[in-house]
Amino acid sequence: MLLTNRIRAKNISKQQGFTLIELIVGIVVLSITYVVLTSLIYPMASQSAAQVHQIRAAELGQSMINEILGKAFDENSDMSGGFVRCGEISAPSCTATDDLGPDADEQRNNFNDVDDYNSINFDDEIVNSSGISLADIYTGFNMNVSVINDSDYSGEYQSATDNEKTAKLITITVRSPQNDDYVFSVYKANF
Repeated sequence: MLLTNRIRAKNISKQQGFTLIELIVGIVVLSITYVVLTSLIYPMASQSAAQVHQIRAAELGQSMINEILGKAFDENSDMSGGFVRCGEISAPSCTATDDLGPDADEQRNNFNDVDDYNSINFDDEIVNSSGISLADIYTGFNMNVSVINDSDYSGEYQSATDNEKTAKLITITVRSPQNDDYVFSVYKANF
């Protein structure tokens, strides 16, 4: 009986722990698993973040387009549209290409025409039209606005063919935290 207990005790002690070969095989399996995770699964996390940034950039660009299109075509046009259009015979001339941008002492909360938005840059912090920061929603985003006279709808100002009284091209570029640029363009016509 004593001999049987000793054999059992010896068998139990042999079954405890891992052998060196088992440890090496386990390390190799873990290494392969980590390689698969880092090469296949982790890059997908940044791709899913890119989709969220794309949606936020679209929201930001569309809200700026809505704000700008709600304004008059030009400083010298009827603000509600329809009655007085700049550039017509009985109306004052439209704003020249070199003069696009905010008029004297105008801030974003009182912009009244499309070209006031020319050269607005939000490099540090995005704010709404009331000046309230949107940094908690659009962290890391930048936005630039460009307005040009483009009466021939070519996508660029050409002094030989474009006039100031037909159409203005508004281009909004939103840069995401991953440095992807999303460009939104729209025309505002003088009618």
